[in-house]
Amino acid sequence: MRWYTRRRSRTVCLSLVVASLSLHLLLTVLSRSVYQNHCDAPSPRQTHLNTLRALVDTNYTSRMLDNYATYAKTPPDTRKVNSSHMDSNGTQEMSEKDAVTTKMAVKVGHGHKEEGPVDSLTMTVRVGKFGSMGIKPMGSGMSKLEALFSHPLYNMPTPPIPEDDWLLKVKPKGKAGEMSTQMCPLEQECDSHPLAEVPSPPVWLQKSGGTQLKLVMSFPNYGQAILKPMKQERDEETNFNLYYFSDFERHNAEIAAFHLDRVLGYRRIPPAIGRLVDVVTEIKDITTDHKLARTFFTSPVNNVCFYGQCSYYCSTEHAVCGRPQNLEASLAMMLPDTSLATRRSWRSPWKRSYSRSKLAVWEKDPDYCDTVKKTPPYNKGTRLVDLIDMTILDFLMGNMDRHHYETFEKFGNNTFLLHLDNGRAFGRHSTDEPSILTPLEQCCRIRRSTLLHLRLLSLPQYRLSDVMRESLSHDPLFSVAPLLSELHLSALDRRLVTVLQTVSRCQERQRSRHGEGDDDVIYDDVTDYKTLVKHVTPAG
Repeated sequence: MRWYTRRRSRTVCLSLVVASLSLHLLLTVLSRSVYQNHCDAPSPRQTHLNTLRALVDTNYTSRMLDNYATYAKTPPDTRKVNSSHMDSNGTQEMSEKDAVTTKMAVKVGHGHKEEGPVDSLTMTVRVGKFGSMGIKPMGSGMSKLEALFSHPLYNMPTPPIPEDDWLLKVKPKGKAGEMSTQMCPLEQECDSHPLAEVPSPPVWLQKSGGTQLKLVMSFPNYGQAILKPMKQERDEETNFNLYYFSDFERHNAEIAAFHLDRVLGYRRIPPAIGRLVDVVTEIKDITTDHKLARTFFTSPVNNVCFYGQCSYYCSTEHAVCGRPQNLEASLAMMLPDTSLATRRSWRSPWKRSYSRSKLAVWEKDPDYCDTVKKTPPYNKGTRLVDLIDMTILDFLMGNMDRHHYETFEKFGNNTFLLHLDNGRAFGRHSTDEPSILTPLEQCCRIRRSTLLHLRLLSLPQYRLSDVMRESLSHDPLFSVAPLLSELHLSALDRRLVTVLQTVSRCQERQRSRHGEGDDDVIYDDVTDYKTLVKHVTPAG
């Protein structure tokens, strides 16, 4: 009897298993037939064009604020991964590229694409594990950063560059096909330049001037790079009782500023990259600067330190120390020698007083911009909107130390600004400094291309914090630690909202004074964009 009961139970179980498998197979077949009837995902081109049309939506600001409000509710420590889920046009995907090398090369200047070799500083970048954390928009197969740089706003057609618009040229050698790496001004011959007779440049010199320690590295082709060593931890905020002009310079700020400038579409900061340097074998043992060499010493915990010479923080109390010999640093490509490409330094009209008790004129006069607009070179051309571009960059990264800027003298007023010396940026993430935006607030003037870039970077599929996180993950120091903390990345999104709110207030002010139109607010530098949007089919 037991045997019969056991056999019957086994038969029933087998029957249930067969029925279950058959049901699963039937469901699978039905599911595949349903999925095959779905529409294909929109092409990247369609997505970009629809995005372009959305950027001119009059209700854009309120929708952008809603997006950020939702994003801001996400805990900062989970945004690195979970913020990707906010993108309705894509799915989260981590790219595990380990030990991949690429070469970054950027031409400094507005309107120049980032291509071609950097002769004096080839920057080989090692991408760490999980190096690319952007979202890949549906159907595009691209990360957020890749999608951003493939967007039409970052690929606007530009006219051919006339011969007179080249700052430097390369002199051909005698043999056909060979080119010299030596750069010369168009109006001079290379052979007459004193650099042509120097056998080899010195390496690791102390940079003169400035308040803090900087080193200059020279290359065999006479190019140079400036090194700023690590002075404090990445997550350490600037002391709130410290004046901006007494703040430490940060190596990661120089690197992050280069990436942010590139993401904003400016391309006015020379390439900067992180490096781990052996302070003994790669600096002390090979420097030709005897004053610098005399400042090396070993700390009580056997770390090798040095302090160099400068006007503020160059003493044993403020020494730069390796761990025990390895030192984090930023290495930024220096501009051509002034004998090759003369530069002019301009005092910023909104320069701070650099006093503990006095205010600058612009801090006391709300109509100060009216005076600036009447003063050369801000009374014509693009100089004013160029300066406001720089203002927006500084506000996003919290840089209060922009007292001067430089231009290449060759081009007169028809040129771009050089966004140099950004070491005091990214000092605080918990608070913003609204006074940095004063030029935009007072002048109510902005490039249309700049505004479109900012709007694009506030959209979930191109969010500024996400593309910056991905871009910075390509720096060699990412393998040590992220260049910017999640709190700093979140601050970028928050400050971007503030910039767009400021522009919206300017537009509302313009409409209240003159009715419809914002011609006094927007400097229209992208007429081709209007033609492009006009022929875009509305999203269905």
